[in-house]
Amino acid sequence: MDRRKLIKLITTGTIAVPAVIAGCKEEEKKTEATKEPQFNLDRTKEELAYEKSLLAAGKFFTDHEMAMITVLADIIIPKDDVSGSASDAKVPEFIDFIVQDMPQYQTPMRGGLRWLDMACLKRYNKSFVDCSQQEKIEMVDDIAYPEIQYEEKGNKTKKGKVKPGMEAGVSFFSLMRNFTATGFYTSQIGIKDIGYIGIWAGLL
Repeated sequence: MDRRKLIKLITTGTIAVPAVIAGCKEEEKKTEATKEPQFNLDRTKEELAYEKSLLAAGKFFTDHEMAMITVLADIIIPKDDVSGSASDAKVPEFIDFIVQDMPQYQTPMRGGLRWLDMACLKRYNKSFVDCSQQEKIEMVDDIAYPEIQYEEKGNKTKKGKVKPGMEAGVSFFSLMRNFTATGFYTSQIGIKDIGYIGIWAGLL
């Protein structure tokens, strides 16, 4: 299964992000066989021509927007001792490609980035990328966990609510997180990160 099909399934809720792993290794093998790392063999000639035309068209996002996407992606999946970060896996480029392929996500993504910049200007008097790391995390924390459960009076739990005015940010970050996870775990770095070696390995 190719990455475009995976992202369509994930963003519509048909499958969860972890389920993408089952098709990842096969994609990498097919990609190597074609000697064209952007694509794999399950495309028709027409699909290949279309996707190459998207790459030739250049970026959809501005340099500033790409900088924001890169920061957000690396907050979602940072570099650690096991693997590289989301940007190391070229997730920002993947997201830019996806919104060109599926234009319905252009307005939600661009609008969300604009909302984030405006929220940071209002709170910190500077754009998101100009904020300190602590300020960036504070802002992300307000839109990343809208329904955290916390203990209250013993074993009882209560769900937190989205802060007023943060609803648009929560919706945007949910989409950004799905794109980031899909881009990362369908990349070579992501596959190595989870140690996926194929569905038949356990049967041999």
